[in-house]
Amino acid sequence: MSTSKAIPASVTKKAHDALAASRADALARNATTASGIRAAARDVDAAAAATTTFDIQLEQGEPTNQERSGRCWMFASLNTMRFRIMKKLGVKTFELSEAYPLFWDKYERANWFFENVIASAHEPLEGRELAFLLLDPLCDGGQWDMFRSLVKKYGVVPKEAMPETASSSNTGDLNKYLTRYLRGGAKRLRDAVAVGAHADELQAIKEELLEGVYRFLAISLGEPPASFDVRIRDEKNELKASGTYTPQEFFREFVDMDLDAYISIINAPTADKPYLRSYSVKYLGNVIEDGGVRYVNLPIEALRRVAVAQLKDGLPVWFGSDVDQGFLSSDGVLDPAALNVDALFDLPIEAGLDKAARLDYGESLMTHAMTIQGVNLDEDGEPTRWRIENSWGEDHGKKGYDIGSAAWFDEYVYQVVVDKKYLTADELAAYESAPIELAPWDPMGALA
Repeated sequence: MSTSKAIPASVTKKAHDALAASRADALARNATTASGIRAAARDVDAAAAATTTFDIQLEQGEPTNQERSGRCWMFASLNTMRFRIMKKLGVKTFELSEAYPLFWDKYERANWFFENVIASAHEPLEGRELAFLLLDPLCDGGQWDMFRSLVKKYGVVPKEAMPETASSSNTGDLNKYLTRYLRGGAKRLRDAVAVGAHADELQAIKEELLEGVYRFLAISLGEPPASFDVRIRDEKNELKASGTYTPQEFFREFVDMDLDAYISIINAPTADKPYLRSYSVKYLGNVIEDGGVRYVNLPIEALRRVAVAQLKDGLPVWFGSDVDQGFLSSDGVLDPAALNVDALFDLPIEAGLDKAARLDYGESLMTHAMTIQGVNLDEDGEPTRWRIENSWGEDHGKKGYDIGSAAWFDEYVYQVVVDKKYLTADELAAYESAPIELAPWDPMGALA
């Protein structure tokens, strides 16, 4: 190997000498080695600026907790729905079952996976698309459109009708062993195609595999109720709701939400995704008959506008973000100014990439879904702080809530879900246009 490509000794010596001569570097080293990067970079002024009182502040129930699972997209979705139940019934807190959609999502996603395996059966095993399909077919993450598909088909149930289990609160082993079963099923299907199996034979194999998936899920999570009794009392012990319901009936009566009115708006300021265009993602979805996901890509100003409009109308907003960026978890603060990493190391670490470049170069994508429950506005009506309901329990942040700055929203929020009535005519027409299909590995296909 050419020595010209090796690190010159002079470069290392120059770096060493500069470090030795710098008082600031010595202080930064002492602080960082003692407490870690994030603690040493914490900006006390930014942390103190995170108010807990807002111009628009929706009142939600007790904080929910996804425990050791990746169900944030389900929790955020159910939190927008339980808000409607609490408002309708006049109760201070209520919780919908998060184990219930988990069961049906795994079941539907297994079918989605098997159908994609059959459709791609002639693709080479070492090809990128098949490698993507096999990589993590049953992960916990998802998006709003996928949750909407589940609720349209299966409804929702109160938490007491299908409570948490060890496997719903800690999904690691459930995913591990069920994924192994799915990969074995993928081999059976591909082998059958290779020897000329007909469509009805493949369907029979798939149905046998799905029976196994159902059995696995029922053993791990319990079987979803076909109907259940409901008794809901308020703080005065007055009975506000009672009766026997199916999950679909319960959704219609108590959530009373037009699911198809709520659409996904993304902000991806990259050259390959022009604004005012509709997008889908290949292989992304769960309920096969409801299709995949669809977004409209708009400037960040539009996402701010529609989120504020929905909050003003008294309804929370589901959104997806890269939650770990600018995050002081114990303070419950989301703000690029909260972590001055660049000053700590005297390097352009966070300043080195803008939002588009972070997407293009693999630095950022949507990792977590939460619910916006409030906002502060300046004299021009522009948001300055966002009140964010998380799903990490009451001990997290500010009694279960985080406070996001305007700058953090602009830089690290990638998706909001709002009623389509808040879009302009041009924006709605763009959403309803034929979507451009993105590659399965596109960052806009990331699952919260």
